[in-house]
Amino acid sequence: MNIDDVRLFLVVTESHSFAQAARRLNLAPMKVSRRLAALEQEIGRRLIQRTTRAISLTEEGAEFIPYARAMTEAEESAKARFLPDAKGAGGLLRITAPSGLGRRHVLPLIPALLTANPELRIDLQLADEVVDIVGRGIDVAVRVAPLRDSSLIARRISANPRILCASPAYLAQHGTPRTLRELDDHHCLRLSSLLHWSFEIDGQVSSASVDGRFSSASVEAVRALCVQGLGVAQLTRWDVAQEIAAGLLQEVTLQDATPQSLSVWAVLPSVRFLPQRVTLFIEALKAALAPDGGDQR
Repeated sequence: MNIDDVRLFLVVTESHSFAQAARRLNLAPMKVSRRLAALEQEIGRRLIQRTTRAISLTEEGAEFIPYARAMTEAEESAKARFLPDAKGAGGLLRITAPSGLGRRHVLPLIPALLTANPELRIDLQLADEVVDIVGRGIDVAVRVAPLRDSSLIARRISANPRILCASPAYLAQHGTPRTLRELDDHHCLRLSSLLHWSFEIDGQVSSASVDGRFSSASVEAVRALCVQGLGVAQLTRWDVAQEIAAGLLQEVTLQDATPQSLSVWAVLPSVRFLPQRVTLFIEALKAALAPDGGDQR
């Protein structure tokens, strides 16, 4: 099987267009179509449906994607390991991460990775929704939410417990809640996706309904209003580490409940033939979030 044609198939699926794939590969669109047809003939299955206006994956094409990536990644890993003139990691590293964590703790890693690896390219997508990393061709997803898809591989990067926090000014004016019940008397700043706050009580995870005048899909918006003294928020430690260190926010500890423990995970579609670029990124993120080595500014 021609590895260049396999790589071409992946470019076509990512571009959703023969014309765009041809531009990326510096080939004529007809050449792209012929090479894809040759790959389909060799495999014995149609991989992509063509129409006059668009292209789409067949069921067999969708099933072939993980194998195609494994083949191209194996070739890149072999080159990086055995070629004498290989200069660090290379290829395109596709990362997705939550917007808040991504801007504060993933984006700062990019300049050093690009500088140390001249052949590396990075596509960073910041999104708070959970994306289909297999379908979108993502190499690694940074996630805080519990892993739902058991077919994916997750590597723990760092502890990241949820905490309650509020500004010193808010606590001075409204008092500090000491029990779960006392939260009912406070303005709670909530993420739109979390209708309840999660706590651990006697070793069991329990949900508590909270009420407030503001909610947002953005961690940054909730954090900003919390700093401005508008209420109590439940965010993860890495979301507010900078503000707590600067004294802008204060952690609130309840006597009868502890916010749910979470972790930062690197989620991978597979660990077979893991590209060097993925390994380098995971190691860099783990070092940045290490308790004694991470920069929390």
